[in-house]
Amino acid sequence: MDSQLKNKTAFVSGSTQGIGFAIARGLLVEGATVIINGRTQQRVDNAVKELKSKVPGANVTGIAADFSNAADVKKLTEQLPDVDILVNNAGIFEIKPFTEITDDDWLRFYEINVLSGVRLSRHFLPKMIARNWGRIIFISSESAINIPEEMIHYGMTKTAQLSISRGLAELTKGTGVTVNAVLPGPTRSEGVEEFVKQLAAAQKVTPQEAEQNFFKTVRPTSLLQRFTSVEEVANLVTYVASPLSSGTNGTALRVDGGVAKLII
Repeated sequence: MDSQLKNKTAFVSGSTQGIGFAIARGLLVEGATVIINGRTQQRVDNAVKELKSKVPGANVTGIAADFSNAADVKKLTEQLPDVDILVNNAGIFEIKPFTEITDDDWLRFYEINVLSGVRLSRHFLPKMIARNWGRIIFISSESAINIPEEMIHYGMTKTAQLSISRGLAELTKGTGVTVNAVLPGPTRSEGVEEFVKQLAAAQKVTPQEAEQNFFKTVRPTSLLQRFTSVEEVANLVTYVASPLSSGTNGTALRVDGGVAKLII
């Protein structure tokens, strides 16, 4: 299928590894020009090199920026060209008991997970509307509607992204611009790989057994009963970023393996 992404330019925040990297690769495979982002220039340079090796002829560059720093974000937007596709993927997560989550923790999660997308969208949405075409995609999570008790501060930020994406979509009425959220479930990224290894060591079982135990006890509603791959998430994002998805706007699209039982 031709996703009609040739001659489109995309910026994917937080894209030197994991879901963001897979999204960048998916867009490149479909012929888009992609600008990636990471916290350090070295991480960006390494990811650009890897993407070029995986996608021959890929038109990919990168800009370093730390989304916990508003000044860094301002510099980033000043360097970015106009883009057709904005993927707000930058985010952090951690497991922490509610009573141990400090005010600074709450503010840090909000700054990185929520305001990163707000600032970028505020910069690009008016330009997209003026051109009458664009895609803004927030990478939220099933944790937005299935709040995890072990990281409530993370769940809060993912719920906020749903409100913001829907609100921004309301501003696109009658245009060729769409704003949507994509909700991955537990996904096998580099961070999750390490998490599973730690679980396995604590439980004195193999990583495969630790994964099975995780879905039996922590995410029993999963219909897949396994971690989603980053490519499975990227496949949906690539479609939503394309002209083919013109009838999809203001919605939350799940690629969570059926974890969230709520119908949305």
